[in-house]
Amino acid sequence: MPDRTPLSATQKSVAVSAISRYIAHTLVCIQEEHSEWIAEKYRKTQWAQPDFQSILIGKLTKSLKVAIDTDTLLLTVKKYLEILLIPEFVNSPQFNQLFAKIQQLAESPIAAARSNNSVASKLLTPPADPTASIAVGIAILLLDVENLQLNIETEKFLEGICTYPIQIKVAFANWRSMGKKDAEFHERGYQLIHVPPGKDSADLKMATVGASIFVHYPTAKEIFVCSSDRALTHLSNTLQAHGLTVFQVRKQVDKIIVLNSRNGQLETYSLVSTPEIQPIEKLVIQLKELIKTEQERTSSQWIKLSTISALFRENYGLPLNQVVANHLLGTKTRDIFLKYPTEFVVHKPSDTSQAYVTLFEVKLSPKPPILNKEIMKNSVGAPSSLTDINSLEDLETALVKIVSDLTDNSPNNSVFLSNVGSEFHRQYGKQITQIIKEFNLSRKFPKFLQSCTSLQLKKAEKGWQVSLN
Repeated sequence: MPDRTPLSATQKSVAVSAISRYIAHTLVCIQEEHSEWIAEKYRKTQWAQPDFQSILIGKLTKSLKVAIDTDTLLLTVKKYLEILLIPEFVNSPQFNQLFAKIQQLAESPIAAARSNNSVASKLLTPPADPTASIAVGIAILLLDVENLQLNIETEKFLEGICTYPIQIKVAFANWRSMGKKDAEFHERGYQLIHVPPGKDSADLKMATVGASIFVHYPTAKEIFVCSSDRALTHLSNTLQAHGLTVFQVRKQVDKIIVLNSRNGQLETYSLVSTPEIQPIEKLVIQLKELIKTEQERTSSQWIKLSTISALFRENYGLPLNQVVANHLLGTKTRDIFLKYPTEFVVHKPSDTSQAYVTLFEVKLSPKPPILNKEIMKNSVGAPSSLTDINSLEDLETALVKIVSDLTDNSPNNSVFLSNVGSEFHRQYGKQITQIIKEFNLSRKFPKFLQSCTSLQLKKAEKGWQVSLN
């Protein structure tokens, strides 16, 4: 029976991290033992290399983090595995065992991560002695409280990264200057070590204690060195030389960055809470409210789909296409409006024009945008000069008009990216890349086009091609 239990932000972060790393590690094991199980397209990819591991984990994390419940999370995972692996393996008992482990990580990410001792390799080569005991090991966390503070949610994230359970937690600080923090950390199971006031006093004490930690705890296998002070790199090197896996934990603006010193793999945890994706019924209500407000503001009944998308991101902090894809896998943004014909009316004057949306009402619906092609071109309202481009929406409108004009006589309704850039420069007297920079965007021209809901960018044999969405 599907599990529709909503995932909290912490559960989601831990589960997504654990599953992504597990799949990446499993792919390496499969390539070493049975490369024929990998889809031919990806069989020669060097999955064991850190760069490819990082790319795969990044893509998995980006796709999985939008899941609102366990069932959606597992469905997305399965779709990825069906792409990476051959159908024969997907239908095999080994795959069932692999997916059972992923289900365990999704349902109880922290407990599953603790018990995950090279499970991927066990899929391929079952142990000769099923009763053989699992190697005992623990993880240790060293924290410079004066330099970096971890809350309970961040600790849970760290627990999902390591293989062994975190059983020893030591916090260093001049506790006299930390108010009631000593009581808080004591309740959370930390051993407290007091240091006198002074620059780098806590760091130096942590380095002294940490350098011999493996002597006092011989079963230690992993250790977290939590401090944004890079001077503790020497401590990390010492511990790694004694066979421990060291995780260097530091804060960077609004993120916690975790570096696995053994393999160079990075994990990131955002300290800024991501807005939770609402149920689809709530999404419909939000969209109706946005459309009604915009109708009242502009005195226009038909609202551009691109405008609705921009308003949704502005009001709810999430891309509309990402939310729609989470609810309706493999669909486009406008499909959410088509799915509810009793709530919305969608109109697309032509194959090359933008889509417009209005609210469905029993009374006579407003007249849709004019279909005449020449009038339609003028109704796009493209900026007539460079001074009229004052927002990203203005820039997108200008590009839509250019692509519409250039694809009039194109058999496949698309045009090369370079031609779009040249035409923009001809009409407005300035390079498109320079305009993008002036809007304080670090992305390049192709990346900007991918963010435009009215345009579609595809990689062709002879270069990038642009078409209207």
